[in-house]
Amino acid sequence: MIDQLEYNTERVHLIIPEYGRHIQKMVNQCIATEDREERNKCAKSIISVMGNLNPHLRDVPDFQHKLWDQLFIIADFKLDVESPYPIPSEEELKERPQPLEYPQNFPKYRFYGNNIKRMIDVAIGWEEGELKNALVINIANHMKKSFLNWNKDTVEDVVIFGHLFELSDGKFDLRNSEEVLSEATELLKNKKRFTNKKPSGKSNNKGQNHNRNRKRN
Repeated sequence: MIDQLEYNTERVHLIIPEYGRHIQKMVNQCIATEDREERNKCAKSIISVMGNLNPHLRDVPDFQHKLWDQLFIIADFKLDVESPYPIPSEEELKERPQPLEYPQNFPKYRFYGNNIKRMIDVAIGWEEGELKNALVINIANHMKKSFLNWNKDTVEDVVIFGHLFELSDGKFDLRNSEEVLSEATELLKNKKRFTNKKPSGKSNNKGQNHNRNRKRN
């Protein structure tokens, strides 16, 4: 009995551990089967067992395709059977993915975020008028709020106007205007309301302590 015990350190490495060692042994047995027809039957049986291990994925599109791809991966691409889907190659699995291209419209002022730049681009295309002017002021207030969220110090309106002029490629120039943005306390009022919120159960605890010390008749 002791001689037949197996330790994980002495076992073969599992290629996809989520399916467990029994699936790995079934795949190895399928690879060792010499008759091709029997191998095909064995592969379909393994696919059925793998599907039963993930019943919540049966309605997911291309679920069967995924199972067959995983079967060949578990077999280390050494399984010669008929597949209803294109057989993946080892080169495709080991191919390094292409790096993701993150949008960096204005990396110089990242604290504003991409949405501010999109708002500026949309406002540039608007017709001249009071509505456009109101939108530009609203964007400037959003910029000031974003600036204060990342920088704890106060900021002068002229700084925000300078950034707006730069991000709009000179289309919006409020640097010498008499426009006044909202105060920092007004912009951050909602933020302070949530950060200074007291726990809801604190007042109840006081009432319980007061009742606890009261003399009962």
